[in-house]
Amino acid sequence: MERIPKRERQRKLLAAIEANPFVTDEELMRTFAVSIQTVRLDRLELGIPELRERIKSMAEKSYDQVRTLPLHEVIGEVIDLQLDTSGISIFEIGEEHVFSRNKIARGHHIFAQANSLAVAVINDEVALTASADIRFLRAVRLGEKCIAKAYVRSISRGRAKVEVLTVIGEETVFQGHFLIYHSRKDKRNTQGGSTE
Repeated sequence: MERIPKRERQRKLLAAIEANPFVTDEELMRTFAVSIQTVRLDRLELGIPELRERIKSMAEKSYDQVRTLPLHEVIGEVIDLQLDTSGISIFEIGEEHVFSRNKIARGHHIFAQANSLAVAVINDEVALTASADIRFLRAVRLGEKCIAKAYVRSISRGRAKVEVLTVIGEETVFQGHFLIYHSRKDKRNTQGGSTE
């Protein structure tokens, strides 16, 4: 691979982080075929904090409060929430989430992240999963960061349809369509968030 001049590499690195704030230094290292130290130095020169600080900063930005369940009951760290529209959570797979023999995540953890986020985006005191149509698209491994993105597709009296996509890097690893029953009976029929 041809070596990219430093200024050009830094411009592309900045664009990559702006496009995906959850990208790791290791992923950037592979993308630009440079050492981890080069990535860290580039970030330092550009004033871009490390991943953990970027996530913390996003989490501190104002977002709607979860109404349906206590925040600690949402699986993963909620970093963005727009009630009745969309939400994002991040969940790192640890030793306690994987099978000891092959270090592959147990599916119920991936499902739990998506399901709890689907419930959390509903603007109501009571919201419960009525049904879910789910697909696991690839195995998730120890140490990977799962980013779940929930989009409210429609809301009507007592029912909401929520789509959740879980990605690692640029790859979708889980997809779920949830039907959520909620207690609010006001007549609404809105279309929710987009995938943009």
